[in-house]
Amino acid sequence: MSTTAGTPSAEEPEDSGALTAFYRAMTTDERRTFWGCAAGWTLDGMDFMIYPLVLGTIMAQWQVAAGPAGFAATLTLLSSAIGGWLAGWISDRIGRVRTLQLTILWFSVFSLLCAFAQNFEQLMVLRLLLGFGFGGEWAAGAVLMGETIRARYRGRAVGTVQSGWAVGWGLAVLAQAVIFSLLPPEEAWRAMFAIGFLPALLVLYLRRAVKEPEVAVTSRAMQGKAPLSAIFAPGVLRTTILAAAAMTGVQGGYYAVMVWVPTFLKTERGLTVVGSTPYLAFLILGAFCGFLTGAWLADRIGRRPLFLVFSLCAILTTLAYMQLPISNEFMLVLGFPLGFFAHGAFSGCGPFLTELFPGSIRGSAQGFCYNFGRGIGALFPTLVGYLSGSFGLAAAIAIFGVAANLLFFGAAYALPETRGRVLEGGR
Repeated sequence: MSTTAGTPSAEEPEDSGALTAFYRAMTTDERRTFWGCAAGWTLDGMDFMIYPLVLGTIMAQWQVAAGPAGFAATLTLLSSAIGGWLAGWISDRIGRVRTLQLTILWFSVFSLLCAFAQNFEQLMVLRLLLGFGFGGEWAAGAVLMGETIRARYRGRAVGTVQSGWAVGWGLAVLAQAVIFSLLPPEEAWRAMFAIGFLPALLVLYLRRAVKEPEVAVTSRAMQGKAPLSAIFAPGVLRTTILAAAAMTGVQGGYYAVMVWVPTFLKTERGLTVVGSTPYLAFLILGAFCGFLTGAWLADRIGRRPLFLVFSLCAILTTLAYMQLPISNEFMLVLGFPLGFFAHGAFSGCGPFLTELFPGSIRGSAQGFCYNFGRGIGALFPTLVGYLSGSFGLAAAIAIFGVAANLLFFGAAYALPETRGRVLEGGR
């Protein structure tokens, strides 16, 4: 499995503890992998956030109620859970880089096809199919980064890469502001989905520049190809269950809030699509800073302390944003800490899952745990949508956001600390 951290080599720069210290110690191949995965997460985030941003427009155009609209997001996340587990297992067999290329192409093509949907039912089917690639991209990319970066830098490197999600979200919001200003709503949402094809261009870079981690190659050669069910073997079953529960909590809380925030700002706060852009900008800025801070803290204080602190703070900020009688001006500012704590814990998830499992099942286990959490967490947007009819949208978001983060806190508390573990092969 993994061991404690080793000492740095003579030629390796001393670790100052700074967020960017890992980058100076990287080889050319490591830096290519870093930028390839960072671009992947950026475009992944852009693709996923397009739907929440155009959700209000689609609901109005096709007269879709909140429950079915939330269910479409849930379908994407449910299929991503299956796709993530399968992609992780496939990456244990055919390689991380090849699997990453296939998954990026998959979700890019189906994002483009969403632009041509003629009714909501067609859109739901296309979003369902898109989810298989969306979930697979995270599974392949996270384990690729986790195996490429050495133990002492893994939290910062993987966490920094995940900050690309906030960049992608920001690009989606920027595209929304521009496209909805230039086109009527019934055309603008289609143009938004069409730009989701851009990630396909990343495959060209991945094919030429990114290499398979030596750790993964060695593991496949020495340990063989484990069956899909190996992650439920007695020796790892408890870890698998707890890790899946933790990922359910962190993602359930995230999706309960973030899928519905754009609609909340329009329906509950009376903001237009363009008028809500500054609010989303503060939220995204907080998310970006949260990712980077979480990445730094994951290596400084450990994965578990990061999870425990951020889950509690996410509860407090969600309650404040959704339940306090505050002005729109104060809500604008409060978007920063809401985004900060909702996203910061994700920086520790990738390295944490990489370090929990042995190489022969790492891709499968990491893909299953993270995407099981995504699948169950996917139910939260639907439940929020249906519950909003009885309690109001703000209260429904708060209920599920708090419950999910409490689950995250409990599961993280029961799992071991993994900071500094060296993977097979000395990484």
